[in-house]
Amino acid sequence: MFLYTPGITLLSSVPCVPAMSSPPAYPGIRISGCWALGAEGSSNAESLDRLLPPVGTGRSPRKRTTSQCKSEPPLLRTSKRTIYTAGRPPWYNEHGTQSKEAFAIGLGGGSASGKTTVARMIIEALDVPWVVLLSMDSFYKVLTTQQQEQAAHNNFNFDHPDAFDFDLIVSTLKKLKQGKSVKVPVYDFTTHSRKKDWKTLYGANVIIFEGIMAFADKTLLELLDMKIFVDTDSDIRLVRRLRRDISERGRDIEGVIKQYNKFVKPAFDQYIQPTMRVADIVVPWGSGNTVAIDLIVQHMHSQLEERELSVRAALASAHQCHPLPRTLSVLKSTPQVRGMHTIIRDKETSRDEFIFYSKRLMRLLIEHALSFLPFQDCVVQTPQGQDYAGKCYAGKQITGVSILRAGETMEPALRAVCKDVRIGTILIQTNQLTGEPELHYLRLPKDISDDHVILMDCTVSTGAAAMMAVRVLLDHDVPEDKIFLLSLLMAEMGVHSVAYAFPRVRIITTAVDKRVNDLFRIIPGIGNFGDRYFGTDAAPDGSDEEEGASTS
Repeated sequence: MFLYTPGITLLSSVPCVPAMSSPPAYPGIRISGCWALGAEGSSNAESLDRLLPPVGTGRSPRKRTTSQCKSEPPLLRTSKRTIYTAGRPPWYNEHGTQSKEAFAIGLGGGSASGKTTVARMIIEALDVPWVVLLSMDSFYKVLTTQQQEQAAHNNFNFDHPDAFDFDLIVSTLKKLKQGKSVKVPVYDFTTHSRKKDWKTLYGANVIIFEGIMAFADKTLLELLDMKIFVDTDSDIRLVRRLRRDISERGRDIEGVIKQYNKFVKPAFDQYIQPTMRVADIVVPWGSGNTVAIDLIVQHMHSQLEERELSVRAALASAHQCHPLPRTLSVLKSTPQVRGMHTIIRDKETSRDEFIFYSKRLMRLLIEHALSFLPFQDCVVQTPQGQDYAGKCYAGKQITGVSILRAGETMEPALRAVCKDVRIGTILIQTNQLTGEPELHYLRLPKDISDDHVILMDCTVSTGAAAMMAVRVLLDHDVPEDKIFLLSLLMAEMGVHSVAYAFPRVRIITTAVDKRVNDLFRIIPGIGNFGDRYFGTDAAPDGSDEEEGASTS
């Protein structure tokens, strides 16, 4: 709850216009254009023309016929930068669990009040890498045949609390706050039904949940760390709704006005406006109130700072004075293996030789890894008609997942020894400002939870990217003991970090180097594997691949 000293009004870049025609139902003080608990407020009328933004300016209207879980596409392009709105934060402690729950913001307000626009402005001003924008529009209940008929004639009340699946909303938000992946329905407003395919969302630094009934459920309220009510004049909301429903949802003006008078306006008066009193802060004028949004962002920054956790800092000392974990298996260092390592580590080795001997090592590594898969006794009959007591794979299927870009070089070796193996990819890059790994792309096969998964990355130094990749697999319900992390070269720090966080993940490599320098690069190391393999320009300091495309 924001607390302000009564009687003090902060100056604002927003013009000091009178309040809306429908003031808050409780006494308040207007501070920089936002309402907080305090002294008496005022109420005066203002013309619609003055409140509406000029034609041709401002943000373009949303184009949609289906509900949008605002994390797809996973980009929010602004005038200043591109913000990734899907992914996983590196908020995991040394036990592999999320250290703090995500910060959840609820945005309530009437239909077409500008909640989504305010949410986008908050996201841009926050400047945090991972945000999930969850819309209540996705959670309309499945209609019966009779209700479908009523909806087709604008006789179904979509603005009543009973129209929403609050049980699904609460369970979805709980999982997101815990850092788990969730499936979110996609609602089609033209057919008034849920689409067959649901969207997958992942935990993030910040979750913004917006909807007309965002504050209408007690259990849902308890999940929200901040509650913001966007208060917009009813005439403006009606104009916006007319534009949206006619241009985007194929409705006619008579039907929109009928629905507004019969359902939307009464529902606002009865169910939505009263929830203003539970809000921590009320924002009049919506997206035009930049000062109010700045105040909200400042408070959120202070909250997020308390939740920050550096993966590297937390795990750097986790392995000190500990022996290598039992879950680690290192390919036997035969003269042949040692010789191949000598060649690929030599900075004078040509690219052709580097690729050739790297591929040989990858093949040996994967063959070695397959020996840890579960096998069961089986009997087959030979061409001579004799029984042979042998072994067969006891699992359902094997899936390979490469951490781009270096990890994809191991895919041909896996395909060469595993017939019909399925392949997925994960792109994890380092944030150059924070030094933390960030998930930028994910493509996994369906029903991966039943598979044994071979996770591939050519080098692992700190283990941060590998941990994030493992966490993503766990979010897709892959059992921890069915995950095999394969790497040509690992640092002891990375081995210990992964094993400490995920003690049942099998770690398999061809060699382990003891040191990581101050820049978290493996010493003596192998250089930038991706640059040497693909023939791209190497970094001036010869950094490992993981420090560029992935931060393992």
